[in-house]
Parts: sequence; structure tokens; C-alpha cells
Amino acid sequence: MNGRRDAGRLRVLSTSAASISITLFGLILVTFLIGRVMPIDPVVAVAGDHAPPDVVARIRSELGLDRPLAVQFLIYLRHLAVGDLGRSVMTSHAVTADILQYFPPTFELATSAIILAVLVGVPAGVLAASRPGSRFDHLVRAVSLAGQSVPVFVLGLLFLLILYVKLGWLPGSGQVGITYEGVVPPITRMLVVDAALTGHWGAFWSALSHLVQPALVLALFSLAYITRMTRAFMFEALGSEYVITARAKGVPEWLVLWRHAFGNVSVGLVTVIALAYASLLEGAVLTETVFSWPGLGLYLTTSLLNADMNAVLGATMVIGCIYIGLNLLADFAYRLLDPRVR
Repeated sequence: MNGRRDAGRLRVLSTSAASISITLFGLILVTFLIGRVMPIDPVVAVAGDHAPPDVVARIRSELGLDRPLAVQFLIYLRHLAVGDLGRSVMTSHAVTADILQYFPPTFELATSAIILAVLVGVPAGVLAASRPGSRFDHLVRAVSLAGQSVPVFVLGLLFLLILYVKLGWLPGSGQVGITYEGVVPPITRMLVVDAALTGHWGAFWSALSHLVQPALVLALFSLAYITRMTRAFMFEALGSEYVITARAKGVPEWLVLWRHAFGNVSVGLVTVIALAYASLLEGAVLTETVFSWPGLGLYLTTSLLNADMNAVLGATMVIGCIYIGLNLLADFAYRLLDPRVR
């Protein structure tokens, strides 16, 4: 019996490893081909529009762009194996070093947003499902619809107009006030965390206040999706036989709601939250642009406008790997929470 169970686990692990390998290879191949078919010549980005033909030919040879496509792909794989994503034309730094600098602010922003979205969206979805047709249910559905319909950049501009320009409650764009720029030593490169770790409390409150608006914009976007899915899952669970039986036995309503019904839908919500979190990490491009947030999204946008293909492809690769990693974590959590899957 134990041998059969071990063989089953080994089969699941090998299947998962094969699936991850194929997905990762597909991501690398697609990223490589995008860099070759886009109407942007990386040689021109390096040498300039008016470079002499001999200089263009020399740079093209140094970059390996004069070789067959299959050879270029093998070179690309060899560089990826050692973590070499090339050099950014825009910053003159290694793309890997740039990503290590710009990704932590995006991680800080997206993590703050998903925490807000889960803390508000999940209870709102549960309560809306428990009171179908009520005013609260209609309000939740309207907010969810608006959150997924209004473009992110419009929400960002509205927040700046109301909270910064009109009311003056929160600061404008940027990650921290001008007074505290360069004051906090970069430990994690997440400014709020670093300011707290080093005891720079003035910089901490300034960075926290600058974080509120972009985090709220992203949170509203993902909150709508999480609330809608939570309501749908709960609405189906509350009509199940085990919930009807629990109510017939006289189990208190709050226990029926949060233990019996929510306990079953929480497994499916793990995947929903993981996908929402991945969308925040890669979908912060417009939000970071509106709020001048120095994260990976702003780096990607600026690189694209400057025809910096190494930076664009490197950031795209990182975002794709994040999606794969979060899907793996969601699958692991799914197996951990649901004994039937195990």
C-alpha cells in the first residue's frame, strides 16, 4: 500500500516537473521570438540612428545578431543559465541588477494591495452571498462591476485629483517626500520596510503615506474580482446539502456561514487570490506610471519607449516566472487544504 502511494506521489511530482519545464521553455522561446520579430532594431538602440554602417555591422556581430536564429537562441539559453539578461541601453547596467533594484517597490505595492483586497473583498463577498437581494448585496455587486470596468489609470487620476489636489489628505506621486530621498539605507529596497528597520520614522510615515494611493487603486481593481468570486462560491455553497443539514440541526448561522460554507470555498479562493496577486505584480504598469512609482512596471514602460529590448525582455521573463511560481504555490496550497486532492 505504501509502495503504491509513493509511486503515485512520484508520478505526480514527475508530471508537475515536466509541466513546469515545458511552460518555462515555452516562456523563454516566446520571449526570445518577441525580441526578434518586434520592429525595433536593438543595434540602432545601441549605436543610434545615424551610426556609420561599419559600426552597425560590428555591433551586430558583437551581439550575435548576424548568426542563424537557432544559434542566437542557444546563446540566449546559455546566458539565461547564468542569470545574464543582457545590458540595459537606458541605464548602462546589467538588466539583472536593474530588476533587483526595481522589483522590490513593485512587490511592496502589490503585496499591500492584495492584503487590502483580501481583508475587504472576502468578508464582503461572504456577507453579500448570505443576504442575496439585499441593499448590501446590490452595493457589493455594483462596486465589483465598477472596479472591473473603470480603467486603472482613470482610478489613479481620480484619486490624485480628489485626495491630493482637492482635499490634500495624501501626498502626490513618488515613493517618498523630497526631504527623505536617499536618507534610508537600501536593505530590502522596500522603502517602508527599510525605514522601519533602520528607525527613520519620518521617512517611514512619508513613504507609507505615498504608498496609500497606488495601493488603494490596485486594491480596488483586485478587490472587485475577489469579491465577485467569493460571492459566487459562497452562494453555491450555501445551497448545498451539508449547509441545509447544519441549519436543520440548529447550528448557529455564523458557524454555518464561516465554518461549514466558507471552509469549503476557501480552497478555491486560494487560486483566485494567487491569480489576483500575479495580476497585481504585472498589472502595476499603469499605476506606477500614473503615480511615478519606481517599480518594475515603470521600468518596463520606460524601457519600451526607449527601445531597450534587453530590459523589456528581461522584465517580461521575470513576470512570466512570477506567474509560474504563484501557480505552483496555489497548487501546493490547494493540495494542502483539500485532503481529497492529496
